Amino acid sequence: MTLATEDRLAIAELVSLHGHLFDDGRLDELTQLFTEDVVYDVSAFGQGELVGIEAIRDAALALGAANAVAHHVTNIVITDDLGDGRARVRSKGLGVMADGRCGSVSYEDVVVRRAGAWRIARRTVEARRVPLNGVTRA
Repeated sequence: MTLATEDRLAIAELVSLHGHLFDDGRLDELTQLFTEDVVYDVSAFGQGELVGIEAIRDAALALGAANAVAHHVTNIVITDDLGDGRARVRSKGLGVMADGRCGSVSYEDVVVRRAGAWRIARRTVEARRVPLNGVTRA
């Protein structure tokens, strides 16, 4: 089934909200972003899977000053309507640290529609450290 334009706009806005909530330290508002039982996979950064909003909040607080000061989410592509009120979303993220260093990630999300609102139910964060994802001339 094809997602309606209104759903696509709501999903894009949802994914964009990530940077604002974290950068503003509005961790008490993460229910606007995630399902209560969200799985947030940060294995690429040695933290494994965080399950639930409280685990994400606790991890952010534990990082403290090591958190990025700015999260920029871009290139949002809604790739699949999975049915049953679920969709797959890919996006890119740039994190700017307090000292000016910058890093890039890719987000792989599954979003769900519950009680009339879209939320991220699963997010996998992949670090981008190799140009062209390692593809070279044969």
